[in-house]
Amino acid sequence: MNTIISIEQLSFGYGKEEVLKNVNATFAKGKLSVILGRNGSGKSTLFKIIAGLEKNYQGNLWITDKERRKIKIGTASPVRLGFLTQFHQTTFPFTVFDVVLTGRASFSRFSPKKSDYQEVEALLQKFNLTHLKDKAYTSLSGGERQLALLCRVLVQKPDLLMLDEPTNHLDLHYQVAVLEVIRQLVNEGTTVLCVMHDPNLAFLFGDDFFVMRQNELIPVSQSMEKDELKQLLEDTYQVPLLALDNQGIPMFAPQLK
Repeated sequence: MNTIISIEQLSFGYGKEEVLKNVNATFAKGKLSVILGRNGSGKSTLFKIIAGLEKNYQGNLWITDKERRKIKIGTASPVRLGFLTQFHQTTFPFTVFDVVLTGRASFSRFSPKKSDYQEVEALLQKFNLTHLKDKAYTSLSGGERQLALLCRVLVQKPDLLMLDEPTNHLDLHYQVAVLEVIRQLVNEGTTVLCVMHDPNLAFLFGDDFFVMRQNELIPVSQSMEKDELKQLLEDTYQVPLLALDNQGIPMFAPQLK
C-alpha cells in the first residue's frame, strides 16, 4: 500500500478532556478513506490536526515523509492539501463563478490571470454547474452550495482532499450528487479523506473505512463478516441494527423497539 498519511500514537485533549487516545492509522494514496462515528467522538478534531489547525498533539503524524508540525503555510509541502470544513456561510451575494475563483487566490498574488478564469470555467463545466455560474451564491440550495464549495477547493488542484461531513444537511439527491463527484475525483487519482455520519452512503462510495469510538480510531477490515461489522456499528452508534444487502454491499437500518 502506498501510504499518504501515517499516524503513530497520537493523543490530544482540550484541557483535561481527552479527545483522542493513542490513535494509530495509515491512509492510502489514491483512495477514498471514510471515518465514521458519532457526534463528539473526535472525528473533526483529528481532521483539524491533519489539516494543521491544531498542533498541540502528542505522538506523530506524517504526511508522506514530513511530520505535520514541520509543514508551514507558504512553504514547499510534499502534498497539496485541500480542506472543506463542515460549516460555511456568506452574506455577500457573490456569483458562483466568483466564489469558485477565490479558490485560486493562493496562485495569484495580486489579481486573477486568464488561466485562473479558464480553470474555474473548466471545473464548472466538468461537473455540469455552468448554468449556476452567474447566480448569487446566497440564492443556491444547500446541495448547489456544497457543490460550488467543492469546486472552490478543487480549483486549487489538491493532491489530498479532506472533507468534513460533505453531505450534512443535504437531501438524498444532492448527497448522491456530491459523493459521485468525490468518487470521480478518486478514480482520477485524488486522495480523499472524508468524515461521514451515514455508514450506508460510506459503504456505497468509499474504499477504506475507520470507526472513531471511545477516543480511538478502529480500522474496518475488508474481510470483516457482516455480523461482525453490524456489532461494531451497533457498539459505535449505540442503536440496534438490521443488516441488509444492496447488490453485495452491506447496509444497515435501525431496528425499532
